[in-house]
Amino acid sequence: MKIETRAVHAGRKPEGGSRDVVPAIHLSTTFHKAEDGSLPGGYLYGRPNNPNREALENALASLEEGAAALAFSSGSAATLAVFQSLAPGDHVIAPEDAYYGTPTLLRTVMANWGLTHTLVHMEDLAAVERAMTPATRLIWTETPSNPLLKITDLRAIVALARKSGAMVACDNTCATPLFQQPLKLGADVVMHSVTKYLSGHSDVLSGALIFREANAFFERVHNFQREGGGVPSPFECWLSLRGMQTFPYRVRAHAANAQKVAEFLATQPHIEAVHYPGLKSHPGYKIAAAQMSGFGGVMSIQMKGGQAEAFKLISGVKLFSHATSLGSTHSLIEHRASVEGTASHTPVNLLRLSIGLEHPDDLIEDLEQALEKL
Repeated sequence: MKIETRAVHAGRKPEGGSRDVVPAIHLSTTFHKAEDGSLPGGYLYGRPNNPNREALENALASLEEGAAALAFSSGSAATLAVFQSLAPGDHVIAPEDAYYGTPTLLRTVMANWGLTHTLVHMEDLAAVERAMTPATRLIWTETPSNPLLKITDLRAIVALARKSGAMVACDNTCATPLFQQPLKLGADVVMHSVTKYLSGHSDVLSGALIFREANAFFERVHNFQREGGGVPSPFECWLSLRGMQTFPYRVRAHAANAQKVAEFLATQPHIEAVHYPGLKSHPGYKIAAAQMSGFGGVMSIQMKGGQAEAFKLISGVKLFSHATSLGSTHSLIEHRASVEGTASHTPVNLLRLSIGLEHPDDLIEDLEQALEKL
């Protein structure tokens, strides 16, 4: 079954009694038991399970073609659950260029847990191999990366991990399951910030993990979800499931618009570099073309003239909202180093652009008029 069909049908079943076509929102935190204490509806309490969350998890597993999925209150909560399911003394390898919250979790929360880590340039396979130790249990990847849009060769990373018995997790937020399916490439776990492209409208805070196998590690992570309670509300699950119905069509349009915008920006004299894997000049273009079926809707640019010119461009655009996040219908622009703080590896002249669903000609015209003012 094609992904467009699964996006519409997965996780949806007729409601009992009313037979709603659109699933109802189940706000109850507790559910009736039978006289003998059994659960005829299959639910006990809202923290361990809820009909809306179960529907969302079934849909997520279907989209990534995994064995099981777990929904969380945010992408960071999902990431943290993976790290917490490792043991003190275990070692994690993660990319230097990644969503800044991921290495922050490793440096702060997980350091107290006794987890050790090494940050590497994940596109450099030799660097990854040098970082491996007998204690390495997980290689965390993010491809395309955020915010420099670097590309990791997932097949090669999986091959390295298998040599030492380590697992591979992939943050697939930017690519989405439409353009990249890490589980098929050998990864063990996929993470999504559902907040971004899957829900798609900047009105949901949610994250998810999808597992290639419902194995012992899945059960450990499931225990953190169930007992820790970092789960999305029924309404957020309902909104996510609604947004996912259109995500393949939205993401194709995001990527088509981004390609045109990137090609325009690559010709502009005020711009030092354009980071977008759909450009043949991108260092990771060949690998991206081999493991992805599209290049996504996010890019970053580096401005000549440094941070000051970057801020001028932000102030000059009219259609781009100056805001964080990505993957929504409207285009966003952001100076990432300001958000990430003193620990940031992001160049100070870099702006991240999340290309929305506006007409690409209008976005290009907006950028052009802002660049002319510099």
